[in-house]
Amino acid sequence: MHFNKIAVALAAARMATAAPTMKRATAVNDGIILNYALTLEHLENTFYRDGLAQYNEEDFKDAGYDSEFYNNIKKVSSDEAAHVKFLTDGLTAAGASPVAECKYNFGYTDVKTFLATASILEGVGVSAYLGAAADIMSKTYLTAAGSILTVEARHSSYLRANLKEVPFPQAFDAPLSYNEVYSLATQFITSCPESNSALPFKAFPALAASSEGTIKTGSTITLSTNGYEVVAEKDGKIYAAFVAVTGPVFVEAKAVDGGFEVEVPKGFAGQTYVVLTGCDDAVTDDTVAAGPAIVEISN
Repeated sequence: MHFNKIAVALAAARMATAAPTMKRATAVNDGIILNYALTLEHLENTFYRDGLAQYNEEDFKDAGYDSEFYNNIKKVSSDEAAHVKFLTDGLTAAGASPVAECKYNFGYTDVKTFLATASILEGVGVSAYLGAAADIMSKTYLTAAGSILTVEARHSSYLRANLKEVPFPQAFDAPLSYNEVYSLATQFITSCPESNSALPFKAFPALAASSEGTIKTGSTITLSTNGYEVVAEKDGKIYAAFVAVTGPVFVEAKAVDGGFEVEVPKGFAGQTYVVLTGCDDAVTDDTVAAGPAIVEISN
């Protein structure tokens, strides 16, 4: 299944799921950031653990993947389990309460959709660590987070290459805010233990991207909303903001039945994130109206 069809299906699942919603982001400390990272690592660890329990080496072979690839995916799973243990031990040693894993619905139906979802998760993981890095106060924690980020990036590149996608499509990865990442994560979360400390983040309304054929610069994509209205703030217009490390690129969005149409701007390739906003001068927790949607843009 094509990457963007997977992304649309995942966003649609979140639109229909009563995922837990948290409060607006406030000032965060290292303990909150580490539990935020642990929340994501639990998600990835469970994803690979359960998927590999469901699909064995023969299933991978039937899907067109050899034993070397299968064993490397098992190594990816082992890495995610190691990340969970590392963060859990670090939080415990610091006297904090580490969050436990939640219950999830990942929506894959076969090896191919399992791997397509894996690629999405690894890309989001890279952007999550990148976005949180500037807020980490402890140099020790920053180094630890950086060491996980680089491994997640290797996972992402390996999966992309084996899915016949460019393994490193851009010179810079895009950082995502806590709320943007949480908005993507909640599409998989069905419930969490009551004992878990509530992180100070919230989920934005869901947004799904779709297009006919391969998406490139200049392609028109549809950003689908479901049962909610995006309101313009200052000039009566709605904008799609494409997230980049140098700052968002705004494109005017044309209202269509069920959402908006936008043209893909220059300067984006690979797994790309776009949000809807009522202004064209900033993307903050107060200005994001929906998203992010995930768009795979070909070079």
